[in-house]
Amino acid sequence: MKATGFSLLAALSCALPLLSGCGGIQLSSTKTAASTGNTGATSGIPAAAVETGEIQDLPGWVGATDTSAGVGGSASGATKLLGTPSLSGSAREFTTTFTNDGDERYSVAFGTDTESTHFLYDGWVYVASPSSEIANLEMDVNQVLANGQTVIFGFQCDGNAGTWDYTENTGTPEKPVDTWVHSTQACDPRSWTTEAWHHVQISFTRDDAGNVTYNAVWLDGTEQTLNVTAPSAFALGWSTTLLTNFQVDGVGADGSSTVYLDELMVYRW
Repeated sequence: MKATGFSLLAALSCALPLLSGCGGIQLSSTKTAASTGNTGATSGIPAAAVETGEIQDLPGWVGATDTSAGVGGSASGATKLLGTPSLSGSAREFTTTFTNDGDERYSVAFGTDTESTHFLYDGWVYVASPSSEIANLEMDVNQVLANGQTVIFGFQCDGNAGTWDYTENTGTPEKPVDTWVHSTQACDPRSWTTEAWHHVQISFTRDDAGNVTYNAVWLDGTEQTLNVTAPSAFALGWSTTLLTNFQVDGVGADGSSTVYLDELMVYRW
């Protein structure tokens, strides 16, 4: 989704059917402890945390064009599992074509949990060359709470602004206005080394009212501290679910991109 203020509710509609230059790690089948960048991001995870792993392997991934207000153009996409390139032996490929800065969002449900308040999104992203037609890479988690409201943990690497962005509901849960906010931390997916794996880890928490704190993001083991809090509860009428979105935004009159996602896991407690 573009890094401007607009409603994200239409962009989330694809989830409803489910409810009824950075360095990088060059292509390899293994990773050493030094290359994973795990220690800083995962050191605070309690032993009792629930881990849902290899989310990229789950059946039920769907794609949909982002038709939110303020998003122009069109897009189409396809996704499938491939053995190469991969780290686990089974990576998910996302091929996207677009016109006029169009965006394609890919989503899958991976469980139900109304109680967890702490999350770590942990995945590996591989951008095929060229990356010049990628505007943003978005990685979200959505959680429906016991009160029926949906908390949106929206996060993206924004190549237009050159920052990590997060979402904020500047309205109310019943009358939401979801807006992208630029953080002070830099990110541009077009500067990532292509044909290489990049480790993305995002730490976020929420309170009972649905206020989300984005604690930090790690890219290839380098921590960027955020410590920003924003209201992010929405009365969408969804059934209980946890789901993740992986969105690829285009830039330019027309173009295409190929991105891979592997070893995607979400820790929660």
